[in-house]
Amino acid sequence: MKWEDQEQSENVEDTRGSRRPAMAAGGGIGVMLIMAVAYFMGIDPNQAKKVAGALAGGGQQQQAGPPPNDKMKEFSASILGMTEKVWGKLLPENYRKPYEKPRMILFSDEVNTKCGNAPSAVGPFYCPGDKCVYLDPTFFDELETKLGGSKADFSKAYVIAHEVGHHVQNLLGYNELVDQFKAREGENSGIRLELQADYLAGVWAFHADKNYRIVEKGDIESALKTAKSIGDNRIQEKMRGKSWPESFTHGRDDQRIKYFTEGMKTGDASKATLDRFFSRSVKPLDL
Repeated sequence: MKWEDQEQSENVEDTRGSRRPAMAAGGGIGVMLIMAVAYFMGIDPNQAKKVAGALAGGGQQQQAGPPPNDKMKEFSASILGMTEKVWGKLLPENYRKPYEKPRMILFSDEVNTKCGNAPSAVGPFYCPGDKCVYLDPTFFDELETKLGGSKADFSKAYVIAHEVGHHVQNLLGYNELVDQFKAREGENSGIRLELQADYLAGVWAFHADKNYRIVEKGDIESALKTAKSIGDNRIQEKMRGKSWPESFTHGRDDQRIKYFTEGMKTGDASKATLDRFFSRSVKPLDL
């Protein structure tokens, strides 16, 4: 992926220099990732602890500050800068709304947000309360080694673009629809938001490549590998040997691939509509 020459956003803050020591056995990033996945997927935490304990092996201290020669802030600022340019144009054109730029915080161990205190284990996330994307870069190592994803640059860009997609949803008021669906239909409609965010990430990829020629050979395959690895069914199968669709929160691997790919092929932001992703006649797992 060609990103080095892109204009960097000024809205990225690297707080990794204030890192805390890792927790004792059972509390490292890999272990916390497993525990967080267990929580969100409805998996028995006692079983998750057994898996976590086996993988942890023992506690270790983390070094303060970013790793030597780390370019993660430059990379993140470049990707965020491209999302600002793309959505700064697409949101007014397609929805007649101005684009308010989000912030991005790079952190380690844990971070305090308006959505609550969050450990690294939750992975990259967006908090609507402070309109901020949070990212512990060590997530990408865990993604590759524990979940079978890819930490190639374009794969990382897809993850960041997905979280920025949640910001776009927030600006359009789509986040509020999740609570409305839950109250009215009794469903966990978070899947709708996640698949829509995957589509929006694809839309960003289309326009970023069109405008800045960033995609190189193998990039798309790396992003699809990551989308596949973080499907609910894949995560649950890795942890328990089978999956439970009724507990899905982000969508199956084929759904995530489908919507990211469609957004990347069409670049059509106007198709991320209420009728398509929030239709009462269509259930989340049928999207």
